[in-house]
Amino acid sequence: MTAHSKIDYLVIGDPVAHSRSPQMQNAAFEYYNMGRPYDKLRVDPARIGEFAAYAREHLKGVNLTVPHKQIIIPFVDELSPQSAACQSVNTLKIVDGKLYGYSTDGAGISGAIRENFGAALKGLHVLMLGAGGAANAAAFELVWQQSASLTIANRTVDKAENLARKVSGCSQGTAVEAISLTDTTALKNAIAKADLLLQLTSLGLHKDDPAPIDLTLLELNENLKVFDAIYHPTPLLQRAQQLGLPAADGSEMLIFQGAASFEIWTGKKAPLDAMRRGFKQDQ
Repeated sequence: MTAHSKIDYLVIGDPVAHSRSPQMQNAAFEYYNMGRPYDKLRVDPARIGEFAAYAREHLKGVNLTVPHKQIIIPFVDELSPQSAACQSVNTLKIVDGKLYGYSTDGAGISGAIRENFGAALKGLHVLMLGAGGAANAAAFELVWQQSASLTIANRTVDKAENLARKVSGCSQGTAVEAISLTDTTALKNAIAKADLLLQLTSLGLHKDDPAPIDLTLLELNENLKVFDAIYHPTPLLQRAQQLGLPAADGSEMLIFQGAASFEIWTGKKAPLDAMRRGFKQDQ
């Protein structure tokens, strides 16, 4: 595995071509006159161990996206408390050949909801679609921030139920339940009571992806806030906007979780405005 000799930081995923992390993070590094040391690399999940060995020798930091956030864990030397709790790693810091794993997705969710909707997570009724790495981190953040209720909907309902059991153990009053994405009745009930819909599946990364739910269900709640972690227009976001619902894509989530990663790597305060400008640059 090779990378340019001046590259100290990478975002890895499969796919990863769509990622705007390089221009966002490089804007932060340039703000501190640290050059442009960040790039992206597609890594086959079957080669994640090989990548971990490469990172130990050649890199200072890594961001991880789908599908690497959980499969990297056996190769990490030490997990942060948040990362250990949600069993998800989206940030690696490499020091003296050791891999330290962190999860900043929770901070990304909190920051994005605050920035886009002017709302704190505390007291909200939340319907979350998905049970993967980002959803794991978000679920723990929701119970830590004392959301009123959390309904986890996933196509593989066993994964949703396992996540619900894990976060219930950390709950300080958040009512947690799991439902199947194919259970229309349960989805209707969850949407009707929700203040916030969090779309955290990977559906929408590809142009021909279907919507994660029947979009007519959005008509059941005229007060619903809709957040989609994908950071380009998706059918879900487009329908929400057509209905006049408050809606936001994943741009701010990426910026806030990326800012937390930058601070972990450098110990410097993340320059959010510079990162926002970088995010909007063409690749």
